[in-house]
Amino acid sequence: MPYAKLTIDLPEAIWIGEVSREFPGTTFRVLSAVPSGDAGFGLLEIESEAMPAVLDALEDRPGVSSVKLMQRSEATAIVQFETSEPLLLLSIQESGAPIELPLTIRDGEAVIELTASRDRLSEFGRQLEMFGMSYTLNRVYEATDTPDLLTDQQRRLLVTAVEMGYYDTPRECTLTELAEEVGLAKSTTSVTLHRAEETVVKEFVAERLDVTLDEPPQAVSKD
Repeated sequence: MPYAKLTIDLPEAIWIGEVSREFPGTTFRVLSAVPSGDAGFGLLEIESEAMPAVLDALEDRPGVSSVKLMQRSEATAIVQFETSEPLLLLSIQESGAPIELPLTIRDGEAVIELTASRDRLSEFGRQLEMFGMSYTLNRVYEATDTPDLLTDQQRRLLVTAVEMGYYDTPRECTLTELAEEVGLAKSTTSVTLHRAEETVVKEFVAERLDVTLDEPPQAVSKD
């Protein structure tokens, strides 16, 4: 069954799109969402350096019936919301395509991943257009034919490296610090990370840049 990843450009009519554009750099994650008639209910996780202003903006938005703070720290919060304008939720419901949560929204764009038949994927795209939402299809492939690219260790190490700023410019952590964080020897960390990077880069070049990569030459025996 096909797996698809889309980036949806949320119109101003959708309150979450408006708020996310008003506070660039803020990340919204829809943890759960249920459309019910002309309303929608759900849980929203927010990461922002301007949390009080973001929460105030949510409560003041037309279309947001209620916002209840469930959990709060300095830069993160989880709120329960009710909306009378669940356009995105309705488009998902009408298409019958199950999306994978959490759904991430940032700077007016929602990134959605779903696994469904091609008919349902097409219907999802049609429903988005009916509600005035344009989208970019980032990737689609047969999920059953696509094995995991990385081992569990490679995936954990790569995610930790990103989170610690190893790939930031300037770099926020050293290889030694990364190795200590994941509990591996520095040499093991280096080799494992390099193999993960090789796999990810080659996959990106092949899938996103549409470049056919040659198989590496076989070693020639000296016997």
